[in-house]
Amino acid sequence: MSEIYEKLEKAYKAVRARTDFVPEIALVLGSGLGAFADEKVDEVISIPYSEIEGFPTSTVPGHKGKFVFGTVGGVKVAVMQGRVHYYEGYPISDVVMPARLLSMLGARVLFLTNASGGINPDLAAGDFMLIRDHIASFVPNPLIGQNIEQLGTRFPDMSNVYDNALCDVIKNSAKELGIELKEGIYAQLTGPSFETPAEIRMLGSLGVDAVGMSTAVEAIAARHCGMLVCGISCVSNQAAGISKTPLTHDEVQETANMAAPRFKALIAEAIEDISDHISTVHN
Repeated sequence: MSEIYEKLEKAYKAVRARTDFVPEIALVLGSGLGAFADEKVDEVISIPYSEIEGFPTSTVPGHKGKFVFGTVGGVKVAVMQGRVHYYEGYPISDVVMPARLLSMLGARVLFLTNASGGINPDLAAGDFMLIRDHIASFVPNPLIGQNIEQLGTRFPDMSNVYDNALCDVIKNSAKELGIELKEGIYAQLTGPSFETPAEIRMLGSLGVDAVGMSTAVEAIAARHCGMLVCGISCVSNQAAGISKTPLTHDEVQETANMAAPRFKALIAEAIEDISDHISTVHN
């Protein structure tokens, strides 16, 4: 058995020692978006990452670093209030460990959120972008190394990473609420430095609409495990060379705070609608 899977099993046992809760949907909350768990989730139990054996802990401001298990509109959810990033110094297997653990705990859907820099000139700070596809070529693939057969196949298909049907559900949720939801391609770079104007021009020429430092590797690991994946990016600023001012993490958090009321409403509605969709498809 691989060391990565042994570590994963220990984390699973640590969580199961605390709760037998089985989530239907797992939600990852990005920078500045963590308040959703405090305000929209009817909590059953929360578990700090630091109390799970071998589990990586968040070191970034705006990431509380705990799992919140509970319900949103009656739907059983596991919410990651903060994530870990490759730039924090963790191996990529640790970065995707939470996604794999959520699959082992029973979640069928991984709903990813993040804060990003807008490259497409149609994207402004505070916009929401439905992630339709990603480019992960600038970060290590989390599936490199011995394949973990207990999780998935050696060569998983990535032609529909962000499930088309779930994307349609989220679009309808936004329409019902009257919230504008744009769509685009997301690219993950390593960070922690923001991108240079030259890098942003390169990404733009590749068809990238928004860029960030997370998400794509989690989506790959989740698809490998057989989970359905969807994602929304909150555009926190225009990217380097497009923005007229220097980029700061404070700006990311400030924009997320301003967008928070619309974000919380959209995520809550989408979770209920996704649950209804899954029930319809599988029953």
